[in-house]
Amino acid sequence: MDIVLRYADDHVFTPYVYPSSWPEGGALRQIISLLIVTNLGATAIYLFFGMLSYYLIFDHTLKKHPQYLPNQVRREIKYAMQSLPWISIPTVGLFFAEIRGYSKLYDNIEDSPYGWFGVVLSMISFLFFTDMCIYWIHRFLHHRLLYKHLHKPHHIWKLPTPFASHAFHPVDGFMQSIPYHIYPFLFPLHKVVYLGLYVFVNIWTVSIHDGDYRVPRILEGIINGSAHHTDHHLYFDYNYGQYFTLWDRIGGSYKYPSALEGKGPRDFMRNLKAKGKLMDGAFITADKEE
Repeated sequence: MDIVLRYADDHVFTPYVYPSSWPEGGALRQIISLLIVTNLGATAIYLFFGMLSYYLIFDHTLKKHPQYLPNQVRREIKYAMQSLPWISIPTVGLFFAEIRGYSKLYDNIEDSPYGWFGVVLSMISFLFFTDMCIYWIHRFLHHRLLYKHLHKPHHIWKLPTPFASHAFHPVDGFMQSIPYHIYPFLFPLHKVVYLGLYVFVNIWTVSIHDGDYRVPRILEGIINGSAHHTDHHLYFDYNYGQYFTLWDRIGGSYKYPSALEGKGPRDFMRNLKAKGKLMDGAFITADKEE
């Protein structure tokens, strides 16, 4: 994150925002700057990629599905925008520790223990480490003592759109993001790679809520895509993973996606249309309210 902060200081904060008497290395200034950068960055990524996915990928016929809520997109965006500033507060604490040198982030390839191989290995290990941690955190959030207080708001969206991707209770959202932030405190990671992975995981989170159930056949049992995650929203106790199905298989919570069996939400809509029930007034109303 210090790369982003340095760029913001050079081009915005130092020349236009802060007085010259306030040094760039001051702790309070860095915390304030990180709050601004983190909130603007998270909002921009969420809205930009959510909008692209919603208009270019999401199947809008799903808005006529009986489990699609009235004004759902507006409600998803509102909930996400209310949560992101709260999620950013503890996140900034971790970013601050990083720029103060407490992490294992490094600037140059030669600082990698194994050179370029180490950089590639760190990307792979980041995905597997965070997938493992998120699986167990996510499953823990489904415990009956926590679910109704923290995770239930995200499960309001039975048929999520890309804008549901960040519509979490703030505590829930931060807990599921912790693995991304603690990885560089445990393992060496290039700063540019870390920044790229941070953007990637946000885009991935959008993608598994986009209603595009297509998965290359060879990867159907490996990658936890939108079809898998939609079943998580619909059936609750399955497919907790983030990227892969590995931990769902180990934990006994893997479910082959109903959409890939011809029993998913799109298939339901096609059956309704074939039976001439798609013009029912309830579906027309739900469509118009969006």
